[in-house]
Amino acid sequence: MKLSAIRMRDPFVVPCQAEGRYYLFGSVWHGVEPGFYYYIGYNIEDWDGPFPAFLPPKDFWGPDFFWAPECHEYQGKYYLFGTCGTREPDFRGTQVFQSATDSPAGPYIQLSEGPLTPRKWTCLDGTLWVEEGHPWLVFCHEWVQIGDGTICAMPLTDDLSCAAGEPIELMHASTAPWTTEYVDPTIRGWVTDGPFLYRNGSQLRMLWSSMNHKIYTMGAMVSESGRLLGPWRHESTPIYTQDGGHGMWFRDFDGHEHYILHSPNAGWQDEHPVLLPLA
Repeated sequence: MKLSAIRMRDPFVVPCQAEGRYYLFGSVWHGVEPGFYYYIGYNIEDWDGPFPAFLPPKDFWGPDFFWAPECHEYQGKYYLFGTCGTREPDFRGTQVFQSATDSPAGPYIQLSEGPLTPRKWTCLDGTLWVEEGHPWLVFCHEWVQIGDGTICAMPLTDDLSCAAGEPIELMHASTAPWTTEYVDPTIRGWVTDGPFLYRNGSQLRMLWSSMNHKIYTMGAMVSESGRLLGPWRHESTPIYTQDGGHGMWFRDFDGHEHYILHSPNAGWQDEHPVLLPLA
């Protein structure tokens, strides 16, 4: 299957050098049971799948949402960070799972008893960042709950099973020069989606997505201190303005760098992963 034929939101690529293949995780819901899924490829254009990474047991706390799974290698093991939740009441949070094998293929089992994010917050799109050996969860506090969405960082215990401190606010969506308030007949606010951190040399960058005149857009921030807690400076020009976002950065086996995101975003129809090669 070609990348452009895959129906997926929130794509996340894991190059597994030990296996000589790539794993493509993302929000997959067409023709599958609820859960988290991935595709496998020996290059970044041709893929097989989807294969289940985690299928929830009947008593799982968040059976209605399985969004934005990210697979991270940490201390020699693979962990899945995904958004789970319920429709009634409307609640979402980041759950962490551990691979039962030494492969990104899993299967994955629950590590934390419930969401790592605060129980009274509606949150999504958690990602792992490790700084000086200490793990952090970086996530969005949903704009649908607080109006002006934020991106927060929260320290985790070394085994990733629970929070080791309170969330620290890194930014508000409204502070970016390219964002505009999303308004429709039932809700309005400033959107934060899909944080992803990576280093470009000594520079610490964060990708994230929001709205620009109702068009889904991906931009970036730079940490002026080179550290997670910033302060963070918004880049004035977005990276992608063609109704796509929730992206991440990766380097392929040949050393080439890429962004990958989903597009289009509007209407939850026909979304597919889009590769953006970097010079």
